[in-house]
Amino acid sequence: MIRDDILNVLNNELSQKLNSDIEDRLDHFLECIDDRFDSDDVLIWLQEIKDTLPAEVSEIDLRQVNDGWRFNQETGNLEHTSGGFFKVIGIKIETEIRESGRGWNQPIIDQGTEASVVGLIKKKINGISKYLIEAKFEPGNYDRVLLSPTLQVTYDNLNKLHSGTKPLFAEYFNGMGNVKFEHWYPEDGGRFYKKRVKNMLVEIDEDFDIPYNFMWVTMYQLKELLKMDNIMNPHLRSIISYL
Repeated sequence: MIRDDILNVLNNELSQKLNSDIEDRLDHFLECIDDRFDSDDVLIWLQEIKDTLPAEVSEIDLRQVNDGWRFNQETGNLEHTSGGFFKVIGIKIETEIRESGRGWNQPIIDQGTEASVVGLIKKKINGISKYLIEAKFEPGNYDRVLLSPTLQVTYDNLNKLHSGTKPLFAEYFNGMGNVKFEHWYPEDGGRFYKKRVKNMLVEIDEDFDIPYNFMWVTMYQLKELLKMDNIMNPHLRSIISYL
């Protein structure tokens, strides 16, 4: 088996001390070069979802935004009456180290320091490691639908603050899955105020049905899709970067 041959070379010829981290990196490398599945099926599936998407987005006057959104008369913040989701606040920056050579004021999104979790499910299917991704619509997405992790949710939505349904597969990131990694990664500090996102990879064994907007893909396919413009969202890219 090629995996055992490489480990023998590392151990015997290169005097590399083997450990679980080295073996995990080797397994990931072998997944990345396993080209039994190409990206064409993923692209066809993604385009079909875009073509039949029952959603339209249009800009409106910010003062017309309702559904619980309001400007706080005391702070001026744009926020939700529930106190959840996020708010737009103002900040003052005092520094001389940036491009302008002076400080500035700006609006910024405050979603809380620990507001979100994104996660990817991994599963062996017929002996091949595959990852469950979603073709996810977000109102601000470029081209409306992007490839996203299995789970991408704020804790407010996870707790159904929006009075909707609980996100699919959330239970696997709350004790049901074998957690392979779980780390906090910071968001873009130019747009978000002190926000970080929990990134997770969990591995499972059980079988289940998935909706049409989810698909099992290999790491080779994901790496090929990373080479294309406007396909993959930043949260999925973030998780892949750890592997």
